[in-house]
Amino acid sequence: MQQEYEVVIADTSCFILLDKIGEIQLLEKVFSSITTTQTIAKEFGKPLPDWVNVLSVQNKPYQHLLELEVDAGEASAFALSVEFAYALLIIDDMKARKLADKLLLNYTGTLGILLKAKELNIISSIKPVLDKIQLTNFRFSQKVFEEILTIAQEK
Repeated sequence: MQQEYEVVIADTSCFILLDKIGEIQLLEKVFSSITTTQTIAKEFGKPLPDWVNVLSVQNKPYQHLLELEVDAGEASAFALSVEFAYALLIIDDMKARKLADKLLLNYTGTLGILLKAKELNIISSIKPVLDKIQLTNFRFSQKVFEEILTIAQEK
């Protein structure tokens, strides 16, 4: 992932979830640097690590248009992503992912980052991380849990 994209832009949910389970450093280990928007940094509500670049969206009218469909953080991430030739968004919300599909934007989710961390041998096993996630308010189905373990070759 890290070599294919000019910029990797994380949404609030990714920061919140990885922070809750004490794994926010996985973002840096997988991508070296992460970019986000001022809106998302404000939504996160606490200081981001110094390897997170916080940028302003240049096309504010486009961001405001996107806010008709998704929340302000996701809209700012989408608007920022089109300012780069090759951007990857990290978004978890299903409605936002459907809009990203319509807009032909590249995206993954927080769980996809965990799979990439396992693939890169940054983590030896994905199951303990998934177990920690299940203790939070982040929800995913048992089917998704099983699919991730299968992809990670832990089942």
